[in-house]
Amino acid sequence: MSKSVNMMKSLTLSTAILALSAGLALADDPAPSRDGGFGLGRAALPEEIAAWDIDIRPDGQGLPVGSGDVYTGEELYIDYCSACHGDFGEAVGRWPVLAGGYGTLDGDDPHKTIGSYWPYLSTVWDYVHRAMPYGAAQSLSDDEVYAITAYLLYLNDMVDDDFELSNENFLEVPLRNEDAFFMDDRATTELTVFSGEPCMENCAESVSITANAMVLNVTPETAVEAVAPTPASAPVEEEAAVEEPAATEAVAEAEAPAGPDPALVAQGEGLWRQCASCHQIGEGAVNRTGPMLNATYGAPVGSHDGFRYSPAFAEANAAGMIWDDETLTAYLMDPRGFLPGNRMAFRGLRSEEEAAAMIAYMRAEGGDAE
Repeated sequence: MSKSVNMMKSLTLSTAILALSAGLALADDPAPSRDGGFGLGRAALPEEIAAWDIDIRPDGQGLPVGSGDVYTGEELYIDYCSACHGDFGEAVGRWPVLAGGYGTLDGDDPHKTIGSYWPYLSTVWDYVHRAMPYGAAQSLSDDEVYAITAYLLYLNDMVDDDFELSNENFLEVPLRNEDAFFMDDRATTELTVFSGEPCMENCAESVSITANAMVLNVTPETAVEAVAPTPASAPVEEEAAVEEPAATEAVAEAEAPAGPDPALVAQGEGLWRQCASCHQIGEGAVNRTGPMLNATYGAPVGSHDGFRYSPAFAEANAAGMIWDDETLTAYLMDPRGFLPGNRMAFRGLRSEEEAAAMIAYMRAEGGDAE
């Protein structure tokens, strides 16, 4: 009996609250009813609409007056963005990568970043302004958003380090992938194809295999050959046959010059993660945001083919500067102080020990210049 009484009290209280809420809503200039609607609420006030109407369009409509430069953007980015997106847009953990990825969209592992995939700079400005930083959205001033956007362009090698972005030059910076985006035309190009009567038999004149599972690394490239059992006497003969070459190899190893310290190489491999978003090294390395770094030790500064170096690097190259322990250490610890005006957005390694480890890894993985 008590449960029924309590339930009735709850229903009565809920009904009263609902009626009171409806009465208040109707009393406050209710919106006109519509077909299928209930006539509840009121028309939004102009200031309420303005609070939501903050989008920036590709033609610049909606942009506020303001400006921000790359250097200011770097400081703001480190403070507000780097914890998730990495110091150079390479991302931390599973957070989005913001830089690099050029030329990967048609490959097996496309990297969709601001520099490789996004179509319009207005999308960058709008998103930073609307949703960032994480947990404190819309807390940045307009000038701070301009500065961070300028730094993101710099990370993607689209502007120089002295660039200042403003509402006046905003449309002068097109993103690389803009031309790959187009208006949705599926209503005329696909709908008619897929809405027709489906073909159920003899639909193709011929059938051929156009791809296989090689991309997933699950299809062996060659058949595995069976290994015949070896007679019991074979191991003795094999050991005798390789005994002399083994001795020769030992002598050759003893005469070979010592390579980088393996402990330093291992430490440098860990440090290399700071560089991997912009640089490649090792077999198959290519230029990306930064130049590939094979055969860097002992090479002239700024000499890798096919990379567009900054004027600072070009001057160092003309002066005959060589990458050795001294120059690499100085550059890795203070890139902008050692070569003022260069484009590398890296604050520098923290110690000479880290620089030595990085040099050891670069020499072990990429080799020395001949």
